[in-house]
Amino acid sequence: MAKARILIVEDERMVAEVLQLSLEDMGYTVTSVVGTGEMAIRKAEDTRPDLILMDIVLKGKMDGIEAANQIRSRSDIPVVYITAFSDENILERARITEPYGYVIKPFKEKDLQINIEIALYRHKMETKLKESQQWLAAVIRSIGDAVIATDPEGIIKFMNPIAEALTGWKQEDALGKKLTTVLKIISKGMNKQVENPVAKAIREGIFFGLAEHTVLAANNGIEIPVDIIGSSIKDNKGSIIGIVMVFYDIIDRKRIENELLFFEKNGNRANE
Repeated sequence: MAKARILIVEDERMVAEVLQLSLEDMGYTVTSVVGTGEMAIRKAEDTRPDLILMDIVLKGKMDGIEAANQIRSRSDIPVVYITAFSDENILERARITEPYGYVIKPFKEKDLQINIEIALYRHKMETKLKESQQWLAAVIRSIGDAVIATDPEGIIKFMNPIAEALTGWKQEDALGKKLTTVLKIISKGMNKQVENPVAKAIREGIFFGLAEHTVLAANNGIEIPVDIIGSSIKDNKGSIIGIVMVFYDIIDRKRIENELLFFEKNGNRANE
């Protein structure tokens, strides 16, 4: 298995040389050694390393924190800071860039290697998680039923295009709102809003339907007959971490039911 490719950003020549020798002795490939933030950004784009060892204090107009921030905004490359400073203000600025580790000068080779391996493993796992989330989101967006997902309090976190079309809400406007604000379901027979679907999903775990003759009162004023399936989402400890609602337009089914009822009534009258 090929070892990681690492970009070194260090403006002290002796430290940079020690770093390069240490990394190569560990089996890593050093793609480049640069001494400024501007060069770090350029080399990160040109060579696409697996990881960057970034000194926080660099000569020039741009320090390592700013360089890491710009690299983070352009590409998904993990950064491990190298620093001799423990100033709280500097560390707070560094934390905002979400680094994958810190190596304190003077460093020990074992500490350096542990930081690198942990950073590489964490980045690999996060990449896999992002890919699986993107895959799942793509599947949900493409299915023919409307889907809305919320947190345990019923705050909307996701909705697919079919849910947007049926409710009349765009996802960007619905995110952060209560489910009952966007998914307004009433019982046509009773002409009132039915039980909160979040509360029902939490209580029952999974349910089919909310009431008789349920209709969705869309944002554009149109009323659409719908069927609804609700389910709680649980973590591996059994705690509820969200709710998912799947609902679909049953206008065609209602039309067929009404036609059958009409023919049945008229057929009975014709036979009398």
